[in-house]
Amino acid sequence: MVGRALGQALLEKGYKVIVFTRGREHTIDATAAITGIVFAEWNVEQQWVNKEAIAGADYIVHLAGAGVADKRWTKKRKQAIVESRVNSSKLLVDSLEKIPNKVKAVISASAIGWYGPDPSIPNLKPFAEDDAAADDFLGKTCEQWEDSIEPVTMLGKRLVKLRTGIVLSNDGGALPEFKKPLKFGIAAILGSGKQVVSWIHIDDLVRMYIAAIENSAMNGSYNAVAPNRASNKELTINLAKKRNRFYIPVHVPAFLLRFLLGEMSIEVLKSTTVSCKKIKATGFSFAFPDITAVIRTI
Repeated sequence: MVGRALGQALLEKGYKVIVFTRGREHTIDATAAITGIVFAEWNVEQQWVNKEAIAGADYIVHLAGAGVADKRWTKKRKQAIVESRVNSSKLLVDSLEKIPNKVKAVISASAIGWYGPDPSIPNLKPFAEDDAAADDFLGKTCEQWEDSIEPVTMLGKRLVKLRTGIVLSNDGGALPEFKKPLKFGIAAILGSGKQVVSWIHIDDLVRMYIAAIENSAMNGSYNAVAPNRASNKELTINLAKKRNRFYIPVHVPAFLLRFLLGEMSIEVLKSTTVSCKKIKATGFSFAFPDITAVIRTI
């Protein structure tokens, strides 16, 4: 979802875009609306990559990784979530070390899963980039993810890591899941609904990636979240009011979510209040700073 939107925006700005793929069939349909993209093969499991693509690139945007919310968190799935991120980073690092190239910067995805739950609601001290990683599955995953791409700095490459919140887009991610119950006039509030959702509009996230490419002063980790967070209840009710004249608010009990989702329910019910002060200090301005405006547009 992010790759498609970012690819389109880069093309519109005059960039040439190369997409790494495990084979054209994996991405050609998803990007059919985007013209001008070049596809180059790589294989993370076998650790090989198209050398010409690396040699020709000015910047690398690393978005690869198995979907965290796509499947139930079994032991095998958790391993795939970690290894897909760490091994793809390793391949990029090794390639940049061995293949002569002109890459100026690497922009890598990360996630606010780095942070643990809010110590209280409201959390008067939002999580910032210098806070330690949480001692849970997603916290440790994000830590390994960021550590795995860090060696590019030893190769003289500028590195930016964007710890991304819940991305709101009609083309995928969390928002379509929030909308599903509304087809039946039900506003499904998860658990208490008080948990804070640190979100970002897809357009702002794309602009942030482009800023990370073009602003040579950007270095290190940045939280990719909007300045005005929303509670789960606030997000759900805003959607319901915009979509339906009549709706019934229904709290989905925490125990039911645990039964349905297993360990992943921890993230659904977790409140995480995240600061965006660092990215704003670079001069970045949000087009969608509050949830009401977002709901109006999407």
